[in-house]
This record gives sequence, structure tokens and C-alpha cells, in this order.
Amino acid sequence: MNPALFVRSAARRSLVNRSLRSFATRPPTPSQASQLKDSLSPPPQGNGAAAGEPETVSERVIVEEPAVSSLPSLDFAPGEEPHRERTGAKSSKDSLSSIERKRRFWSRVSVGIVIFGTAAAAWHAGREWEEYELKEMRMKREDAPDTRWGRTQMRFKSLFGTFTEPLWNELLPPPLPPPHQKPYTLLVSVDDLLVTSTWDRQHGWRTAKRPGVDYFLAYLSQFYEIVIFTTQFHYTALPIIEKLDPYQFFIGYKLFRDATRSINGTPVKDLSYLNRDLSKVIMLDTHPEHVSAQPENAIILPKWTGQSGDKGLIAMIPFLESIAIYKPQDVRPILQTYHGKDIPIEYAKNEAEAKQKHIEEWQSGRKSLSSSGFTFSGLFGGTRKDDSPVPPTYLEQKRREAQQNHRDEQAYIAANKANFDKLLKEEQEAYEKQMPSTFWGAISAFTGQPPQQGQPSALPADQSQSQPPAKSI
Repeated sequence: MNPALFVRSAARRSLVNRSLRSFATRPPTPSQASQLKDSLSPPPQGNGAAAGEPETVSERVIVEEPAVSSLPSLDFAPGEEPHRERTGAKSSKDSLSSIERKRRFWSRVSVGIVIFGTAAAAWHAGREWEEYELKEMRMKREDAPDTRWGRTQMRFKSLFGTFTEPLWNELLPPPLPPPHQKPYTLLVSVDDLLVTSTWDRQHGWRTAKRPGVDYFLAYLSQFYEIVIFTTQFHYTALPIIEKLDPYQFFIGYKLFRDATRSINGTPVKDLSYLNRDLSKVIMLDTHPEHVSAQPENAIILPKWTGQSGDKGLIAMIPFLESIAIYKPQDVRPILQTYHGKDIPIEYAKNEAEAKQKHIEEWQSGRKSLSSSGFTFSGLFGGTRKDDSPVPPTYLEQKRREAQQNHRDEQAYIAANKANFDKLLKEEQEAYEKQMPSTFWGAISAFTGQPPQQGQPSALPADQSQSQPPAKSI
């Protein structure tokens, strides 16, 4: 092979490769395309071979002019985005898929339904008051809001009262007919008033009774309807109350945490739910925030922290029994008179002054009778004596009767204690038998169906139920 022809063929192939790389990077200009065409055209006859010498197929290089429009361009102008074809799977800015159109349509329909329902509920909430609503709210028609907006607000607020109001609209049942109903109601707290509780690592929870608490409850139960009202939950307070009154003679009712209102997270004892005449209600507590709803009915006593010689509870008995003996129409003005004072000391002073006045009146009456010269003993020729005792006051006479009734009642309980304990044990055993001992037994008890055969409904009589630890006295 001619060496010159081989060199020209290699040069042409090198030029073709460079031209193809150039076209791959950017489209050639018309001038570059013509130059490339000329450079790739075959050489004339006679330049590289002799005239009349035939050409071989391997020596001929045929290069076609590439179409400029068919070559891809790899150059991108800054700021331009590549063109993307729409496939229907995704939405573009100017069009939505059918699924998104449906979703947007139903979302608008839902919002419209909510707005319409809220407007309809607000309009319905502004209707006139019903009698049962006023009874539940313990309001008179003249005291309730009379505008549509005011009625709407009050009804919407009542929807959230489930979490802040007492569980029942009336905490106590209606009063008993006379003479079974006591004329006054005494609400007594538990924490730091009747008992105090301490905890340590060695003994856990320990609860101690305040000195005189048994006498306090038993004696005043003659005059008052005693109600335990505590902010504790029933599962912690009930074992304590059962220890204070095991035979259920003195405590009439028990109210726990679910009977209080929640005001800013603080439990408050609202007496408007009590179903009693508030002019005949007295409340003893150690926390002023718990009685903030009706402070005029409350007596705040100092907390008992476990002192063995404490007499603060016993010292309140004369004041409370005098109210029940004299039977005032409204106890609130009397409580307001002693507000902020040491009630046992102030009342002792007032009772001593009343006693002294009674003695002076009795002595003045005897002097007027003696000055007339007529006495019952002189009528029969006897001598006159002035050493007769001073008669008791009305309060002292009623107090003696109440103390004698208390002694008789305690003697009756002591004489029949064995029978009371037996009845209490039988009641406890019957309660344990009714308690389900298995999961299926609990389901049957909940649904009201009798347990199936092979599923025991209670533990044996000699096996006690496992209960959570409770405070003990």
C-alpha cells in the first residue's frame, strides 16, 4: 500500500472524529458545516495515486453530512428549565388530575357542611329557655339571659361543663319529711381536720385520728345532718370514713372529688349543687380555696398536724350545738360575726356574759319577790332561805339533755357491739360473693348476664379479694 495514501486516510479519520465531537457539543455554523463538507470530500484523481490506478474499497471513506437538527444539544442556557412531558400521574401548575379535583371538591363540600352546621347549631342554641334547662342550671327565668346571644353563650358553655362541673346536678337526695330530717346540715372535711396522713419509707402511709373526733361526730349527729365532703377520690377517702363510722350511725352522706367544681384546676365545693337550703348549711374546712364559692357558709379552722393533746375540734362543739339549739332562721349572719376570730374563745366569752346576765336577772327577781314579804315557805310559817341554786339557762338545760342522749346511745352501741360486728361481717362477705373473680365474671356482671357454668363468679368465703393498699387509721 502507498504510504502517502495511508497517512491521508488516517488524517481523514482523525478529522471526522473531531468533527463528530464538535457536533455533539454544539450545532455547527453554516460556514463550519461547509468547511467540514469540503474537508471530507474525496481527493481528486491523480493527487495521491497514478492516473488510471483503481481505488480499493478500504481506501474510500464515505462520510455523509450529519443533519444538524438530529444531533442533540448538551448546552443549556442559564435559567431555562428542561421541557417535561405530562404523563397524567402528577399535576402541573395550570392543570389538576381528576383525583385532585375530586379531593378539592369534597374538601370544599365538607367545609361548607361544617360552617352550615355551626351556624344552625348557634341559631338553635339561641332559642327560648325550657323549664328543664332552668331546673338543671338552678336558675329562675328572670335571672337567666333573655337575649339570643346570651342564651347561645350559656348553652355553649354548658357543653364544656362535663369536665369542670360536679358529676350530678343534685349532690344529695331530697330532704326527709319531718320529724326525720335534721334542721341543719354540717359539711365536714377530712384532710387535716378529722385525720392527718403521713408517709415514710419504713411504714408507708399512716393515718391518725384527731383527738375527740369520735365524740365530735356522735354528739353533733343529734343536731345536724352530717355530710363528709372531701376533695379526695373515693378510693382513698372511703376506707378512712368507714373507720370513723363503722356502723354508719353518724355520717349521713359522703361526697368526694367528683362532687366538686374545678376552677383554674382547683377543686371547689359549690353548695349550690347540694340540694339543701343554704341558710341552714355550715361547712367546716381547712383550705379557704375549697370554699371560695360560698365563703359565707364556711368556717376555716387551723390544720391539725398530729399533735396528741389537740382540743381544737372539741372546742367547736359548744358553738355548733348552740346554733342547733336556738335554731336561727339563717346561720350565715352568725358565721359572718365570728369571721376571722378564734371561734371557741369568742363564743366562750359570749356564753359567759349571757350566763352572768341570767344570774343577775334571777337575783333581781328574787330581790323583788323578797321585798314584797311574801314567800311560799312563809305561807306555812317557815323561815326564808336565799341559798337556792341558780336555775340553768335554756342552753344549759338542752345541753344536759343532749349529753344524756349521747351517753344512752353509746351504752346501746356497747351493749350490742357483738351483733353489729356480726352484721357488718355478713354484709362484707355478701359483698365479696357478688364481686367477680375472673375476667368472664366481670363481663357477665357488667352485661347483667348470669355467669356460665365452669366460670366462678366469686372467691370462696375463706379467701379474700385482693384490693389496692389504702390508708389505715
